[in-house]
Formats: sequence, C-alpha cells, structure tokens
Amino acid sequence: MSSFQNESTYRSYVERGNEAEFDKLFEEAVERVKREVLGKKHGIFINGKEIFANEELVERSPIDGAVMGTFQKGTQEHAMQAISAAKAAFENWSGTDYRERVKIMRNAVELFRKHKFEIAAILSMENGKSRYESVGEVDEAIDFLNYYSDEMLRNKGFVRKTRIGASSKQVTAGFQGAPGNEERITLPLRPYGVFGVIAPFNFPVSISTGMSTGALITGNTVVFKPSSTDNMTMLTGLKIYEMFREAGVPEGAFNYITGPGSEVGNELVVSPDVNGIAFTGSRATGLEMMKRALELNLTKAFIVEMGGKNPTIVSKKADINDAVDGVASAAFGFDGQKCSACSRVYVQDSIKEEFVSKLIDKMRSFKIGDPLKKETYMGPLISQKALDKYKTSMEEAKSTGKVLYGGNTVNAGLQGAYVEPALIEVEQSNKLMHEELFVPILALGTFKKFDEALQKANDVEFGLTAGLYSKNRKEMTEFTRQAQAGVVYINRRTSATTGAIVGMHTFGGWKGSGLTGKGTGSRYYLPQFMHEQSVAVAK
Repeated sequence: MSSFQNESTYRSYVERGNEAEFDKLFEEAVERVKREVLGKKHGIFINGKEIFANEELVERSPIDGAVMGTFQKGTQEHAMQAISAAKAAFENWSGTDYRERVKIMRNAVELFRKHKFEIAAILSMENGKSRYESVGEVDEAIDFLNYYSDEMLRNKGFVRKTRIGASSKQVTAGFQGAPGNEERITLPLRPYGVFGVIAPFNFPVSISTGMSTGALITGNTVVFKPSSTDNMTMLTGLKIYEMFREAGVPEGAFNYITGPGSEVGNELVVSPDVNGIAFTGSRATGLEMMKRALELNLTKAFIVEMGGKNPTIVSKKADINDAVDGVASAAFGFDGQKCSACSRVYVQDSIKEEFVSKLIDKMRSFKIGDPLKKETYMGPLISQKALDKYKTSMEEAKSTGKVLYGGNTVNAGLQGAYVEPALIEVEQSNKLMHEELFVPILALGTFKKFDEALQKANDVEFGLTAGLYSKNRKEMTEFTRQAQAGVVYINRRTSATTGAIVGMHTFGGWKGSGLTGKGTGSRYYLPQFMHEQSVAVAK
C-alpha cells in the first residue's frame, strides 16, 4: 500500500522556482480547450450508451457568455433508465474484489493527472474560478481518489473476522450466552446498492469525484447528476464520467445524466431502487429530499453536506495582519461561493478600527475581472440569480445596517456578473447574519468579552467551519471546546475558514450543515456508503 501524499501542483511548481511553467501549462490548456472542446453537443450516458433527449440545455460561461456546450435535458424517464442500468450492474461491480476496484481508481488518478490542466481550464471557464483555485480543485479530486483507495487497502475491504471459542460443556436449550460450539464470525461492511450522486456547481470536479469515488470504491453503482439548471457545470461532469469509464469502471456502474432537479433529481430521491443519496448543496434542498423520501417510507442512506454561515473571531490578542489576510481570503476567494466561506467576522471592539481599515485596504487591492488572467482575484458570480441575491442583500444591508465597503456591480468589459467584495455591519439579529448568501458579502459584528463572541459565532442553524485569531492559549482552548462546527481553524493566515486538505483536515458539518457527523477526506467517510453485516458460522 502506498503512503498517501497530497497532489499540491501549484506548490510544487513554486517550490521548484518554476511558476512560469505552471502558468504556461494552464494558458496553453485554455487555448486548447477553446479550440477543441467548447461548443460541442453532448449526450447523457446510460449503461455506456450515449442518449439524446427531446430538449437541450445550453451551458454558457459566466465569464462572458461563451457557449461551453449543448447538453441534454434529461427527464424522469431517463433517470429511471439510468437507475435500472445501475441496479443491473450492481451484482457484478459489488462482487468485484476491492483490490480490483482500487486498481481502477488508481487508473483514474493517472488520467486526472494526464488531463489536469485541461480539466482545470474547463473548470475556470465553466464556473469562473482562477487558475489557482481550479488546478487546486483537480488536485483535490486526485487526493480523494488516492486517499479512499488507501483506506480500502488499509481496512482490507472493510471486513473483520473474529471467533467465539467452543465450550467444554453443552446445554440442550439455547439462551443468550449459552455455552456451545465454536463460532467463526465475519463482520463485513457491504455496499447498499445504487447511489444517486447530486453535485454542486462550486466544486464540480473535486466534490463530484469525491462523492462518486466514495460510492464506487465501496461497491455501489452510481447515477451521477451534475449541476444542470441555474448554475450549469455539465462539461466538467462529463469529463469525470470519461475519466471513470476510461479507467475501467464497467458499463452501468457509473451513469451520467443531465437535467433539472425537478425530474432527474426527484426520481433519484423517490425511486425505491435508489438505496442512497450523496448530495452537496443548500440546506433547504437537502432537507426537502430527506423529507420526501421519508414520506414515502423509503429508508435511504443520506450522505449530505448542506452549507454554512461560517464565523471568524478576531481577538485583541490576534496578529491582525494574519487575521486580515485569512478573513479576506476566506470571505472573497471565488466570490464567496463556497459552503466554507467566511460570511461573518466578530472583532473585539478595541481593535475594530484597525482591523476594518486594513481589511478594506486588502479588499481594494483585489483585481476583479476575467478569471483566466493571472492577475485576477475575483471573477464573475455564477449566474444572474446570484447577482440578484447580491443586490437584494446589499439593499437589506443599506436599510438595516451600514455598508463599510463595496456593494456595487463592476464593469469588467465582459458579459458576466462582476461585483465588488462587500463589508457590512449589522446587528446579530439581522437575517444577513443568519442566511447563507453564497456571494462576496462579509457581515461584521463586535464583542467586548470572548464568551460573547463564542455565543454569537454559534448563534446560527449551521455548523460547518469556524476560525479564530488569537495568541491567547485560554481563548484558543475555549474556542476549540465550544465552537459548534465540524472544521475549526486557528491563526491560519492562508484562510480563516476555507481550504480543507484531504487526509489532513476532515470536512464535515454539524447542526444544519450535515447529517452523519462524518467528514470527507477522513477515515470515517467510506463506511457511510456501506451497511454492516454479521455472519456467524458454528462448527
């Protein structure tokens, strides 16, 4: 078994003094994708066969409206066909030795590496990420494949064996704990069956690959639905399908279907032939799916991550420069369109003026525009719907609080929705302190005593990530003990609340941010895709 190592492409180029080569490879991939990939027509893939629907979906880049490709508007009937194919493939795939499944996932690793910059270029054009974010996301997909492969090998396919020794005495009637013959006991974790994997737009490569790998490597079959409506990321979804198929995942074991959630997603939820759902998205959608299944008396496994309203506390005992850099990165990287983005910051009142001044200086420095350009930090919002959310949230901030910086649209000379990063100050009771916005708006609050900051930080229905800046050991200990979040960072200059590394930081939400309390990139992730069985054989 190999020793797991994170991919870390950009870091490796920089540490070798070869950042120019990194940029060259990305920029060449952009031109290659524009020339060879964009604008084509694509089907859905069921049981290895390409299928075309009666209606189509046109995916456009949020950068400038360029056509990424034409895809199929899958229907309930298509979803049913995909489920049927996955169900038929289950016996063969689940019966494949786990070491062979691992081998196939390792094949996928090499394919992702081979096409890394091409996939990253597509991703940047598809959802507006910078080259650094996009290459890092493909790296994360590779990390998920490798880490989960290692976990399957480390746990020997998740099968344990034990025995009960024979008793020297026998009884004629059985009861709990009665003496008897030797029993040899096998305790396997076995796959559920068919998993619906419903992916988000903001991490369409890494999260989609991670959820799909979790299902596939444990022996489940998959119906995969990338984001296909307001926020389209169907082209990267197609690339994931191609990687898995070329790696050796058999026909029917992994099916790719595009289409609206009201038809395709709904059928995955209500079909009795779908045994589990892996979903990343909004809390409202996640809860609605679970409710619908329960109302139909369906006992599906749900592995869900449902967003956050992530706080950072900045104590007067913090390194303010570290805090400014970390909060700015977490709040405004990828325009705040991350479930882990810092959307609330609580600053001790004695340092508020200094912190706000330095943070605004940092915000002013952000280059806004075409994310394919090296110097750009903030690209476009994903859609008109996101822009509308930004505008209405800023109107709310103006009427109920203070706008300290930003809040305006930006003319970047492109067709997309470009906006300024915004810093607002509102009361704790304000809905902008509680609703997940998914736009680059950071809400500021203050506190006098540290326990007040903790109370405010925990005062939301979410519990995904949280950050602290303080050099005081007591405050660090109290934050660790009391923070109601699955992912907690302290004094992290790179980012206050974002950037979990596979195999290092597990990523899972508490409260309304999750369901199982187990995170991705952790030793506890794969068992969620299996149920336990006890097999006892008496001699």
